[in-house]
Amino acid sequence: MAIGMVVALTVVDVAEARRSGGGFGSRGTRTFSQPPVTRTAPSNAAPIDRSMTPRQDAGPTTTSPAAGQTRPNATQPNARPGFFSGFGGSLLGGLMVGGLIGMLMGGGFGGAAGFLGLIVQMLLIGGVIMLAMRFFNRNRQQTAYAGPSERSSGQSPSNGMPSFKIPSIGGGQAGGQANARPAAAPQPAPVTDGPADEIGVQQSDLEQFEKMLKDVQAAYAAEDYGTLRRLTTPEAMSYLAEELSDNATSGVKNDVRDVHLVQGDVAEAWTENGTEFATVAMRYESIDVMRDRTSGKVISGDPDNLTEAVELWTFVRKPDAEWQVSAIQGVSHD
Repeated sequence: MAIGMVVALTVVDVAEARRSGGGFGSRGTRTFSQPPVTRTAPSNAAPIDRSMTPRQDAGPTTTSPAAGQTRPNATQPNARPGFFSGFGGSLLGGLMVGGLIGMLMGGGFGGAAGFLGLIVQMLLIGGVIMLAMRFFNRNRQQTAYAGPSERSSGQSPSNGMPSFKIPSIGGGQAGGQANARPAAAPQPAPVTDGPADEIGVQQSDLEQFEKMLKDVQAAYAAEDYGTLRRLTTPEAMSYLAEELSDNATSGVKNDVRDVHLVQGDVAEAWTENGTEFATVAMRYESIDVMRDRTSGKVISGDPDNLTEAVELWTFVRKPDAEWQVSAIQGVSHD
């Protein structure tokens, strides 16, 4: 019974994780850094946990050349281990275990006065532990507050980045100059601590991102590998193909339709070695259900009502090439 319960819970956890959305793909040197929050995605995105990009742990990670600040929780390879995770922890653990063994054998804690001696010495060890924890916590806090965080030092969800115009429901995709939507009146961008739009994302780029959202979803639902290969990078394609293969093996098929963008804005855009990146927050609605591959019966999801999702899509464009999807991250929302 215990084994069966563990297996059942594992299956539920995996299914829920896939529905809630994790992160896969590459954002270049910013793959493992958290994108800024925006109006569309006011909470942090799921970290990218499936990527072929090696972690840059050799030094501090920044999100822009001008930032010059280290991520607060970045892993430092040369940082000394904490006292309780190294020799000190092993020593205290050995003393405690030795004391208990000595008590059971009648010798007390290290040959002292039996059970009472054990309690007294345990209290002394507890006091040493508390003092040491306060000491290391104070040092950690001083390190944490040595400089402002690039993600939390006054940055608001509205970071002055380009935004999508909210499309009318059923309005379809803008096509041609005759149907082009009027340009929004220019507004001064507020001063923020986050990275700026370094490449100058245009309205035509935003419309392309919106179209790619719909095209990728449609190709995924149709299991159209050719279209997915054209719209995504080889790395992102490999993860999408893996998911489609898992669906086929499980005898299910993801049916996604009626996708339309509700709101979107650019979280950050930058250039690396001549290649342009743009991470875009998109809130969209769709009919998204999982069906039995043979009977077509709905296994999960609502086939009659639109459901909303918020995701961060990263697009990449090499010189003289079209945009491609390079990473997708889920974002929790109320």
